[in-house]
Amino acid sequence: MTLETFDLLIIGAGPAGLSAALEARRHGLSVALLDEQRSPGGQIYRNIDHSDPQRLAILGADYQAGLRLSQAFMACGARYIAGAAVWQVTPQKQVHYLLDGRAYVLQARRLLIATGAYERPMPIPGWTLPGVMTAGAGQILLKSAALLPAAPVILAGCGPLLYLLAVQYLRAGIALAALVDTSSHADALRAWRQLPKALRGWRDLLKGVSLLASLRRAGVKHYRGARDLAIEGEEQAQALRFSSGGVERRIPASLILLHQGVVPNTQISWSLRLQHHWSSEQLCWSVERDAWGETSLAGIFIAGDSGAIGGALVAQQQGRLAALAIVGQLQRLAAPAIEALAKPYRHALARQLAARPLLDALYRPPLESRVPADSVIVCRCEEVSAGDVRQHVDLGCLGPNQTKAFGRCGMGPCQGRLCGLSVTEVIAERRGVCPEQVGYYRIRSPLKPITLAQLASEPTASALQESL
Repeated sequence: MTLETFDLLIIGAGPAGLSAALEARRHGLSVALLDEQRSPGGQIYRNIDHSDPQRLAILGADYQAGLRLSQAFMACGARYIAGAAVWQVTPQKQVHYLLDGRAYVLQARRLLIATGAYERPMPIPGWTLPGVMTAGAGQILLKSAALLPAAPVILAGCGPLLYLLAVQYLRAGIALAALVDTSSHADALRAWRQLPKALRGWRDLLKGVSLLASLRRAGVKHYRGARDLAIEGEEQAQALRFSSGGVERRIPASLILLHQGVVPNTQISWSLRLQHHWSSEQLCWSVERDAWGETSLAGIFIAGDSGAIGGALVAQQQGRLAALAIVGQLQRLAAPAIEALAKPYRHALARQLAARPLLDALYRPPLESRVPADSVIVCRCEEVSAGDVRQHVDLGCLGPNQTKAFGRCGMGPCQGRLCGLSVTEVIAERRGVCPEQVGYYRIRSPLKPITLAQLASEPTASALQESL
């Protein structure tokens, strides 16, 4: 008896993972896909198989496109393990996961990490108050359970998702108190030089223009160049205070949704000690990959937003390319055939990436929303403020791991997901160096909470050998 082994093991059922599974199955590979959600789609296509016509109409055509992808995957013959929480991944390509209270392990000949992205933290005064959520959380509630705000809502921050959610709320009949946008005309001018190359991705640009036009037609109050954002309230969010156009403003609201873009989910890649670099364009950590998505550890690939932010269509092409590379490595097709199949995917990828530099420049989160004042909490789990982190730096801490030892920052249930980028940038600012020199938390297993009883239930390799 040995560990169950697959040619390709995929973590994540978003557009990258689903596309990779389809491509791999097309060429005869055995494939298993693990995902925490109970149905495929990832964050972008969350709950797509169970959405009713009204919700599909509210969420729009880009969301609806995920239905075909999900249905094709479910019919492709891959082993789909839903509701699986991956708690450890080893360099030997073993994946340990929890399912229904028990622990399991699978072996892969090749591994693809396609865990997508999560929202960048936006630590501003009052962001920990009840009534303050992320825009992504608001959209998840809409996709998962058709839950909508009961009162006028403020959307604040920057990025395409902010406009998309605003339009989706309008379609659902939800009143918007205001759209408070930290991007400004100055950002647009700086991004202008990216426009000629971005025109190759004109479809993406047209979508953005259409969203803004919809908000304008609806008469939504849209404040640009907002600075000094702060949420007022004692026990509950009561208002958003900010300055725009040289005027101090205050807008009452009991629900405020914050957003300033998404960043790669790098917890697994950091735990594997893969090579990362700090992206000055996207202001986050990106994983080093070759043109096929293979990382610094042979046989382990990354596709989609878990490597660098590109969006759903980019993720699909990267998933297909990674699967083709794996097909070639496992000698199911010769190199010339692989290159021929990859050519249209590469052309599509280049077109879909064309607008990304413009978007990165246009929706660059302001420094004050990333590196907050001393009094602002950066680690919600352990209630560590930016001032606490700066004090630790003054005592000699050079990076996040040392500040963790001094003040427990990053030791809570989220394991640094919500504070990691903020802590890196706060330390970099205090030391007067670039984030690349500061580094990130040293991520270790377990990546998700696991009990001793669950751990004991795992059929380990030694236990399997003893059963022979």
